[in-house]
Amino acid sequence: MALSDNLSAPRRESGASADPDPGPGEDGESRAPSAIRFSPEEEAKLLAESNTEKSAANELFKSAQYSQAISTYDRALASVPNYLEYEIAVLKSNIAACHLKLSDWKAAVEEATKSIEALDRLEGPAPDNANNTKHPDGATEELKSGESNEDNGVIELGEDDDDEAEALKKIEKNDQRKEDVKRIRAKALMRRARARSEQGGWGNLQGALEDYQTLSSFPSLPPSDTKLINTALRTLPPRVNAAKEKEMGEMMGKLKELGNGILKPFGLSTDSFKFEKDEKTGGYSIGMKD
Repeated sequence: MALSDNLSAPRRESGASADPDPGPGEDGESRAPSAIRFSPEEEAKLLAESNTEKSAANELFKSAQYSQAISTYDRALASVPNYLEYEIAVLKSNIAACHLKLSDWKAAVEEATKSIEALDRLEGPAPDNANNTKHPDGATEELKSGESNEDNGVIELGEDDDDEAEALKKIEKNDQRKEDVKRIRAKALMRRARARSEQGGWGNLQGALEDYQTLSSFPSLPPSDTKLINTALRTLPPRVNAAKEKEMGEMMGKLKELGNGILKPFGLSTDSFKFEKDEKTGGYSIGMKD
């Protein structure tokens, strides 16, 4: 099933706000307005809608209706404001899992990559006015909203007992969100690595190896994942080298065919030359045969 590459734009509710068009900058180029941000109440409503669709998609996944699950996860994405990167990452990772079940390796790689990119944006430097909304405690773990400004910076403990308790709660929430991000990143990396490994080819296998190498530094992974990672780190390097040799050989064959076409009018062919491989660099040098 084909999926749209872009998320649906968040719906503009009555209380949604966005910075006005800033117009041209100092260099004369126009500046894009910042993303629409919803009020806490409207954001909570959108997340509740997304959560309902996500729960339905989870049930479809459990019943092995993977194509239908993808469509339902897409509907869940359509309700998520496009600045809530964590929620987007969770849903994209789930869609990647569906594609794995369908053996659609290319789509699985694309969706897992989008999940990782969303987490990268989430963990990057936040603008001053970002993540300034609060959200209800009733939201599910994977569908909580973005962190507040306090969560992204240093939380100072106040002198009042109530202030201190509130600050400690914010610290605990921040720590939990960081753990959630690590967990979703690990899942997305595992799914992308498997899809790349199944897809095959030099580039994909090298990418899978790099993903597994990244995962090997993650603490507290499930034992089954750790075992799979260690196995992949042993078995992938020979596959990478074999794929590299195969593709290099195919490339050299095409170059030889092209060369023969160019040299034929001069009564020559590539057989008139010798190709010597440099074992240190993997490159080739060309010289006339004696």
